[in-house]
Amino acid sequence: MIGDLDMSKRIVAYPAELIPDKESPQIYTVIFPDVPGAISQGKGIAEAISNGSEALGLMLYDAKELPGASSLAAIHPDESGTIVNWIATDLEEIRQTVREPAVKKNTTIPGDLARMAEQKNINFSAVLTDALKKKLKE
Repeated sequence: MIGDLDMSKRIVAYPAELIPDKESPQIYTVIFPDVPGAISQGKGIAEAISNGSEALGLMLYDAKELPGASSLAAIHPDESGTIVNWIATDLEEIRQTVREPAVKKNTTIPGDLARMAEQKNINFSAVLTDALKKKLKE
């Protein structure tokens, strides 16, 4: 869905301005008028669009409310040679690539189990993390 949120895929699209650099016209800066702060750059249009999609996703993946998207006709670039086009991003895909900082959790386990695991140099944090991921997929 253009400019809207597809809840099944979490794909959104916003109009973007691809502004060619005055000194290096193969370099494009990508801005999203409806999403301040979502700025990127790329060498060539394909790379600029790809990087713009990532920047858009990083700005919006954890937003409680998504900004509305303007129509392409409503975008009036200041720079000549600017290309205005839709750029889409998959918010769920971005969300999965962003790592949350680790948090410390204390836990209690039977002493004999702890001793056996320590003898085998088992990483308790890794085991707990793997078990939680498996449990959450059920």
